[in-house]
Amino acid sequence: MTQIVIDKKKYVLLPEKEYQELQKKAALKTRPARLLSVKEARAYSKKLINKWAAEK
Repeated sequence: MTQIVIDKKKYVLLPEKEYQELQKKAALKTRPARLLSVKEARAYSKKLINKWAAEK
């Protein structure tokens, strides 16, 4: 890992393998998005369509 300073901002360089490992760890910590039921999805999509139609 190497640090670089450009315009008074610090940046870190690291090998691609390490970067990918960090991405995997971060992805495992995030919770997956909640799936909507069919009924909820229909209501949500209708709400978005009505909002979109009102803007036009």
